[in-house]
Amino acid sequence: MTSTPDFTPATPVPLAALQALDTPAAIIDVPRMQHNIQRMQSRMDTLGVRFRPHVKTSKCVEVAHAQIAAGAAGITVSTLKEAARFFDDGVTDILYAVGMVASKLPAALALRRRGCDLKIITDSVASAQAIVAFGAEFGETFEVWIEIDTDGHRSGIRPDEDALLNVARVLQEGGATLGGVMTHAGSSYDFDTPEALAAIAEQERAGCVLAATRLREAGLPCPVVSVGSTPTALAARHLEGVTEVRAGVYVFFDLVMHNVGVCTTDELALSVLTTVIGHQADKGWAIVDAGWMAMSRDRGTQKQKRDFGYGQVCRIDGSVVPGYVLSGANQEHGILSREGEPDPDIVARFPIGTLLRILPNHACATGAQFPEYHAIDPVHDLATWPRLHGW
Repeated sequence: MTSTPDFTPATPVPLAALQALDTPAAIIDVPRMQHNIQRMQSRMDTLGVRFRPHVKTSKCVEVAHAQIAAGAAGITVSTLKEAARFFDDGVTDILYAVGMVASKLPAALALRRRGCDLKIITDSVASAQAIVAFGAEFGETFEVWIEIDTDGHRSGIRPDEDALLNVARVLQEGGATLGGVMTHAGSSYDFDTPEALAAIAEQERAGCVLAATRLREAGLPCPVVSVGSTPTALAARHLEGVTEVRAGVYVFFDLVMHNVGVCTTDELALSVLTTVIGHQADKGWAIVDAGWMAMSRDRGTQKQKRDFGYGQVCRIDGSVVPGYVLSGANQEHGILSREGEPDPDIVARFPIGTLLRILPNHACATGAQFPEYHAIDPVHDLATWPRLHGW
């Protein structure tokens, strides 16, 4: 689960281009991103499964195309607006991995009628009944996957529940296509050792495979067995019985994933460019223009072995400034300070006008604060990549 040994974290930075940006701004380090994409794809290839990245992390066409170019087969989305946007850009194999409700079926139908190979999910008889009734009314055969709960983290039917077969029969008898089962071990974020991560990865795999086995033994189809989270994808020792894996935050990684132990800070590809706008010298604070509106309110590292506040401070070139974090945040103001004792030299160390980059706790949440990314790489200098907003 460590970084690949040939990874070189230093990315030549177009300083003049960064200095010309308004702050705060979301920055993607493209070589780091490409390294992360290749690392995950190579692992999936080695394990012998298809890989379906979750694009909710970036919500960016350019990022998704890089994932597909590396070998990904289809994508996972969290909103139907995402599905429509990526379909418009040529992606046809899409899993909408949020429980379906009747009010969203017209949008799903519209996408399928346009030629999108959209799969939807359910974890209840009521939802399954709504899907088949709507499908019958409009002459549409929806492909539906059943969500399995393998860790008590969020949604889904437990693999051994009677409800699994009940939901499957409603779909099968109602004319829907029973496409398979899927699960997400979100509780993997709570662990931080290789042994614990491997154990939750096996629990995720075994639970989803058990659900698939029960369906097949009942004479019901289950062609797809889909599992995944970034930690379990990187920790799984084998994936027998699994057909595909899904993961999302790996494309950027973040400080939560650093604390989980699946990446180093040199692999974090998303940061926020910010400017020092003032000081509280007696408190050892520098004030920056990236508050929680830029970083998000996510304090995911607060419960982990190391708390990074609202983010890790880096120089403009992306190199970490050890011991300095964004320790506090108001709406448009961030408080930069040294961990432990206040820094009496904070004014000299970070003069007004200094440009810095902040590594986020949660890349998905921080990305969601911005309408676009500024992508830096040594070949194309600086590019602007739009980011999808809304539902």
